[in-house]
Amino acid sequence: MKISRTKDYELVAKLNKYVQDLHTHLFPEIFKEYHDLEVRNFFKEMMNKPNMDFLLIEDIEEPVGYVWIEFKDYPESAFKKPFKSVYIHQISISKLHKNKGYGSKLMDEITTIAKTNGINKIELDYWLDNEAAKNFYKKREFIPYREFVYKDI
Repeated sequence: MKISRTKDYELVAKLNKYVQDLHTHLFPEIFKEYHDLEVRNFFKEMMNKPNMDFLLIEDIEEPVGYVWIEFKDYPESAFKKPFKSVYIHQISISKLHKNKGYGSKLMDEITTIAKTNGINKIELDYWLDNEAAKNFYKKREFIPYREFVYKDI
């Protein structure tokens, strides 16, 4: 198992299909069907941003997934103290490789990256109907501390 930083937006776009298909299945009223060209162009743009990072996980030279992280720097305000975090936008593991420890290895790597950069908080969000994500993060001792709600009108 090997984890490395990547700027291969075409490969990440291909691996994104797994997570996009899940989102489309769970929330078809919100998420678009996967469209390769649009997704490739999106990731090409994201990979040019200095605060974004993409980690690729491979097994025997075969790409099996990725994680997209952002380094966030929250400034001090009249209401909040300043802090930094590593924000996880997405983790995507291919269907054939789910439940084999790849997501856990990526989480370990993110923890190492955060510590190396003097960051003591990892943040993320997930859709409430995504039970797999909820259980995955709960096992890793993530604590819910904010809820995002909506109302259709």
